[in-house]
Amino acid sequence: MTDDKAWFEPKRRGYGAGRPIAWQGWASIAAWALVLLLGGLLVMWDREIGAIAALALVVPATAVLVYIAAIKTRGGWRWRWGGDD
Repeated sequence: MTDDKAWFEPKRRGYGAGRPIAWQGWASIAAWALVLLLGGLLVMWDREIGAIAALALVVPATAVLVYIAAIKTRGGWRWRWGGDD
């Protein structure tokens, strides 16, 4: 993957993705937030069934967001110590 196709910048320290740097990254975060909102509304609508339905939505959506962030982070995911690497 070339750097010009990155959606997220890497974290300066630690492992993982930092903030979005492209509109696609921001859109993926917004879509995930909407799924979280929908899950919350389902729980408010029906406490028992809504909680199960919310988990059925939120867990896969979070997994998809993590996968997208992992493959679309500039330089990939690896441990960073905060230097210029």
